[in-house]
Amino acid sequence: MRTEFPWSVTAATGVGSLPGTDIAEAAATVFGELPDFPHVPELPDRGFGADMIGRSAALLVDLAVESTPTGYRVTSRPGHEHRRAMDLHRWDLDALERAAETSGPRVLKTQFAGPWSLAAGIELPRGHRVLTDHGAVREFAQSLVEGVTAHVKELATRTGATIVVQLDEPTLPDVLAGTLRTPSGYGTVPSVPEPEARALLASVIEGCANATGTPVIVHCCARRPPIGLLHGAGAGAIAIDATLLDGAPATTLDSIGEAWDSGVAFLLGLVPALEPAERPELRDLADPALRLADRIGFGRTILRDQAVPTPTCGLAGASASWLRRALALTRDLGHAFAEPPESW
Repeated sequence: MRTEFPWSVTAATGVGSLPGTDIAEAAATVFGELPDFPHVPELPDRGFGADMIGRSAALLVDLAVESTPTGYRVTSRPGHEHRRAMDLHRWDLDALERAAETSGPRVLKTQFAGPWSLAAGIELPRGHRVLTDHGAVREFAQSLVEGVTAHVKELATRTGATIVVQLDEPTLPDVLAGTLRTPSGYGTVPSVPEPEARALLASVIEGCANATGTPVIVHCCARRPPIGLLHGAGAGAIAIDATLLDGAPATTLDSIGEAWDSGVAFLLGLVPALEPAERPELRDLADPALRLADRIGFGRTILRDQAVPTPTCGLAGASASWLRRALALTRDLGHAFAEPPESW
């Protein structure tokens, strides 16, 4: 019996970022190439407020940030840069509404930094990461949930789609390992205990799930993502780079198997984010997913029922031609997972 997800069995989606600065063009491309499960395009080339941390910070309620030579820093009141980041959100909503009028997506994914990557990516007024202040970390997490809740409501109203939230946690492995540098560069921020990391992430996942009524995706593209922690925190789907799993320890494979067995879906990064030297064949792109199912001992129907193909990471560095080709290949993988060719 297939676990019910808001996306179809043929669904394929993107990670988030795309090249360029034209949100209308980006939305039309994503809605056209990934009709079963489009996502909100992120365009970091637009500058401050358009990357993962900036987009997420612009949603925060009663918190504001400004730019610094090292990135983002908390400020007492919204300035010109913060207001511009909020304007980008409004322009994005306008473009998505127009694109939805043409394509009418049934489900739409939107992405924001998870609480730990957000806390690691923003500095307190004195230059230390928000991560170093337990009270500030909780405040940012609560503010993020409030902001995402309001955003999801407006996005659903504007597009008529069921909204799925993806929380990006690329920095979480470093938070757990204690490998993030202090402002001086000579020390590292103390590691966060796994139970504490799981509890905070769980609170944000719960808040986002309450806002959408759909499973929350947590994305971590690290070579060894903390699958068990993400599963334990309540992620309804986990997004990983499946091409990095060769040589993964048994503990990682066991964690994936346990998550799959409990009904969690996996968004499997399979299509290169940058154009490869040789034209890839669909079967070769699917191979890491097929090997994963075989190694864990699941029938390959698990890829139809509880997997969604994606590019390996964001496509911000891709050429315009590879962008469309990569999305088309991702879409073709989604259909192949649902109805595998006989040669597979």
